[in-house]
Amino acid sequence: MENYFKGKNVEEELERSKIPIPNIPENFLWMQVKGGSKMNNLLNHVSGILQDKAATAVVWSGAGAGIPKAISCAEIIKRQYNIQHQVTKLIYKSVEEYWEPKVDGLETIVVKRQIPVIHILLSTEEISDTNQLGYQSSVKKKFWEKESTSNSKQQQQSNKIKKPFKQKKAQIQT
Repeated sequence: MENYFKGKNVEEELERSKIPIPNIPENFLWMQVKGGSKMNNLLNHVSGILQDKAATAVVWSGAGAGIPKAISCAEIIKRQYNIQHQVTKLIYKSVEEYWEPKVDGLETIVVKRQIPVIHILLSTEEISDTNQLGYQSSVKKKFWEKESTSNSKQQQQSNKIKKPFKQKKAQIQT
């Protein structure tokens, strides 16, 4: 690659209409998080919108290096405003990198990559399709919880860590 220099990048743009979450409320706020976005600015903006009740749902979208920030922002807002309903979807977008030759006679190289993108819908109102993949609710029973809670004390006691038994030192008989 020493005979090439990096040219332009052509990325597939994220569009509001192409968010892969069905039945998104009409008045949702769409936050596109990039790797260089300041979390404080993002959180302050969303907090202002949610406090004014201008939107009942927020969609956090992040691609590549923006994914960890999008997840962190969604988790902070979810706990700050006690949001009960969440839908998370992962998709990929395509990026084409163009590498231009430094030497005459070489062709331009096009590298096509797939970059992960996350979309997290947080909604204060109940979501109509709770059986869709990626749906989470803090109201419903978790998948690991059992139906009955009558034996909860017995279960808690049985889940305690038991100390390993002490091994007796071998006695030497003479």
